[in-house]
Amino acid sequence: MDGGVVIFILAVLIVAVFIFVAILLTGKRGHHFNVEAYQARFLEIENKLNKDNSATYMTTVIEADKLLDKAMMEAGLPGKTMGDRLKRSGGRFTELNAVWRAHKLRNAIAHEPGLEVGYKQAHNALAIYKQALKDLGAI
Repeated sequence: MDGGVVIFILAVLIVAVFIFVAILLTGKRGHHFNVEAYQARFLEIENKLNKDNSATYMTTVIEADKLLDKAMMEAGLPGKTMGDRLKRSGGRFTELNAVWRAHKLRNAIAHEPGLEVGYKQAHNALAIYKQALKDLGAI
């Protein structure tokens, strides 16, 4: 075989391997969400947050967390829990540490009786969840 043909075949094989790896790493990133439904649901959650009603602070964080978890499952992120899915999110979030903070706030709300959450905390958490949903392409 001619040396040029061998190099060509090797180049084609290398490109094929790169394409295969790229497909494996992206998983279901091509998933198409019902963006209108996610936007409407997130807007409902945002509208529930009422500065004059502290009871809404915790519920909106929990609801936003559930919505993000639903989107992560729909996008095909593997894992039994949202924490597992976050660990395997593979760079899908622009601010993964912020998403972790918001999720940890949700866990504290769910598991720490007597926890008090302020309006600013809840508002910031909702902003983080909104960006995470944008990062996934759900809104």
